[in-house]
Amino acid sequence: MKHAIDYFKAMTDPRVDRTKEHLLEDIIFTTIAAVICGAETWNDIEHYGQSKKEWLRRYLHLPGGIPSHDTFNRVFSALNPEEFEHCFVEWVKDVARLSEGEVVSIDGKIVRGSWGGDGHSAIHLVSAWAGANQLVLGQVKTEEKSNEITAIPRLLEELELKGYLVTIDAMGCQPAIAEQIIAQDADYLLAVKGNQPQLERDIADTLRFHPPASE
Repeated sequence: MKHAIDYFKAMTDPRVDRTKEHLLEDIIFTTIAAVICGAETWNDIEHYGQSKKEWLRRYLHLPGGIPSHDTFNRVFSALNPEEFEHCFVEWVKDVARLSEGEVVSIDGKIVRGSWGGDGHSAIHLVSAWAGANQLVLGQVKTEEKSNEITAIPRLLEELELKGYLVTIDAMGCQPAIAEQIIAQDADYLLAVKGNQPQLERDIADTLRFHPPASE
């Protein structure tokens, strides 16, 4: 298996050469390791790097030492998020070994504190969660909750789903999404609500007129 750093070496470095005091892969690896260990702010990431410097040197070059919290912030703000997401998903797919029949849950959440009051909507993420591994397998950002319908197929395309059970709430109860899951050799469990009125009525009628199970 490749080292985690190798998955991110192909990323485009947004910095100009004269500002590259730190290697991009060092910044990314330190950040991921820090977040896995519970870091929530750029200051936390810098503190983690300083406290784990000797361990990090086993895997990283760190020619400029541990970057400052401002450097972590600036570099990640300039990275192409879709490029980073692709590299991250490729890494996760290699380290996450799921067994057939396990559940992958697709759900959308608003990122707390992402609305700045400047007229821009809050960040909405659609995520794939592997409960058995306690791991997010991938994420796609949308501007509005209603955009989940277009975000879910993009997220599914990034995942290896053969043999898994994919669960999605009523927003994802769409024929095209169900067909895509089947095409990827997985099963689905979709919630049905009022956004599919005919299907909801058909299910209600089926249950209403179904004979009771014999005791």
